[in-house]
Amino acid sequence: QLQLVESGGGLVPPGGSLRLSCVASGSTLDRYTVVWFRQAPGKEREGVNCIVKRGDFTNSADPVKDRFITYRDMAKNTVYLQMNNLKPEDTAVYQCAAAQSGDTWCYAGDYRANEFDHWGQGTQVTVSS
Repeated sequence: QLQLVESGGGLVPPGGSLRLSCVASGSTLDRYTVVWFRQAPGKEREGVNCIVKRGDFTNSADPVKDRFITYRDMAKNTVYLQMNNLKPEDTAVYQCAAAQSGDTWCYAGDYRANEFDHWGQGTQVTVSS
């Protein structure tokens, strides 16, 4: 059974950077599509970045395009979310989620949370001066 653990969140000023980690155990990430979701207080959960099982394609939602990058290190069985030029509106709890049949959604940029059945506990990111 795949288990996911996020880390790397924290408080950062506007314009700063953070790198979140999603460490997997129980299986290898090349069997899963991984999506980073976030949820801010009072707002719906939204998907922001994804990486397909082969690791050769990533996609980003418009609000974070050109600022957030997702990549994978198979030696560490870890997916990362590099977040640059952070804005106050990026403040949220960030979670990674995985699914064995999620590539279609990633290619389409259609991040359907109910299609992903393995979730981490989340890590808080706060962007504030």
